[in-house]
Amino acid sequence: MPDIYADGMETSEERPAPVRVISEAIGEYIGRLGPVWVEGEIAELTARPGTVMAFMRLKDPSVDMSISVSIPRALMKSVSSDPLPPNALIKVFGRISWYAPRGSISLMAKSIALVGQGELLARIEALRNLLAAEGLFADSRKRPLPFLPRKIGLICGRASAAEHDVVENARRRWPAVDFEIREVAVQGGNAVTEVSAALKELDSIPEVDVIIITRGGGSFEDLLPFSDEGLIRLVSKCSTPVVSAIGHEQDAPLLDLVADLRASTPTDAAKRVVPDVLEQASLIRGLQERAFRRVTSLIDHEIAKLASLLSRPAIADPRTIITSRADVIASLLARARAMSPQATLDRGYAVVQSESGSVIRSAAEIERGQRLRLRLAEGIATAVAEGEQS
Repeated sequence: MPDIYADGMETSEERPAPVRVISEAIGEYIGRLGPVWVEGEIAELTARPGTVMAFMRLKDPSVDMSISVSIPRALMKSVSSDPLPPNALIKVFGRISWYAPRGSISLMAKSIALVGQGELLARIEALRNLLAAEGLFADSRKRPLPFLPRKIGLICGRASAAEHDVVENARRRWPAVDFEIREVAVQGGNAVTEVSAALKELDSIPEVDVIIITRGGGSFEDLLPFSDEGLIRLVSKCSTPVVSAIGHEQDAPLLDLVADLRASTPTDAAKRVVPDVLEQASLIRGLQERAFRRVTSLIDHEIAKLASLLSRPAIADPRTIITSRADVIASLLARARAMSPQATLDRGYAVVQSESGSVIRSAAEIERGQRLRLRLAEGIATAVAEGEQS
């Protein structure tokens, strides 16, 4: 029989391979795998009374993939006298088989073991150290939350108390707050897949300014999805700030470390994401009062300065300055006039000049019969010198 992986199988539209040939080739290849260890969560478990075999669906906790497992009931009882709980994480050793009539694959279990809490804690611690070494938990990566988000993305359980706590407390603090809510499985085999899908969707909505991932308290196993490596890496790549509000104060999944903010409870998340409208109103009133007092103080100061200026004589009666200056000017003008030649003439004196216009200052300069010009206070007269008088 041809090896469909090594040799390939030559087929064409004209020469298709029969179903049995393909089925037999697949069965032969699967038969070569040999026994394997497989780990996953119990998604379904069917054990009908009176049958020696039980059937379960083993699901990968991180992605939407599963495989059927056939297990002897006696083997299950050897692990635990109680029925295996749903979502329990187990390890199965067995051989993969191909059931040709239905074209299905199943794992025939030969050994089964529960993954204990101690082992899970060790795995989480190893993953914590790995992601921390990569810098995914560094404070420098964490982004501040918006003061007042336009819209809050909320990932929570269906009709859960956590959803109620976040929404009610946020609206009590800021009544106009708007939510984009995605209800998903928050525990069990589908949790990682559904939370991751909701996170991708909300991160792609431009109006969503912050995303809260929340659920109430639960067992260690219930909170395991929030320490899943795939989910943690997805959160680290989000462009929107993420708030983790998983469980209670004592719970600490890895999501708390990678989130931009860790809230102790769903109620705490609501308080951290939106401001209190009453506090903001009080703050605004306080700022208004401070501004009013400041403006009033400035106005009072300027009024006092203006009053001081108005009290000065120059401002109180501007004519005082003009009057005082006018008196000085009049005095100076009078003095100037008193010293002018015209004032001297006005007092009865005359200026004696020769016919050429030169001023005569002494009688010795005058000759008998010389014609003289007399400059008087008003007008000019002529005279003839008759002789010198002693």
